[in-house]
Amino acid sequence: MTQMQSTAGSRPGEQSNVGHAGAIPVVILGLSLSLFFVISYLICIAGYLLLPGFELLSWRSFFLGLIESFIWGWYIALVFGSLYNFFSRRIER
Repeated sequence: MTQMQSTAGSRPGEQSNVGHAGAIPVVILGLSLSLFFVISYLICIAGYLLLPGFELLSWRSFFLGLIESFIWGWYIALVFGSLYNFFSRRIER
């Protein structure tokens, strides 16, 4: 049996998707990562606000951090998603 055939629960001669890497949808990855970073940033800010007498940010730097968190999510999605899709297509050939 080849690596492309599943050994668990498949019939002899039947091919499965084991070993086939699909393309990562970069837009979905970008939105997911960006919102993950924004939510993480907001949780961190909320945690710092609970410390007594701790002054964290001005409103300007707060929104700058929020925007940068969103941008970093898109940066990672574009670079990682593109590289993954490129190598995934090359290996499948």
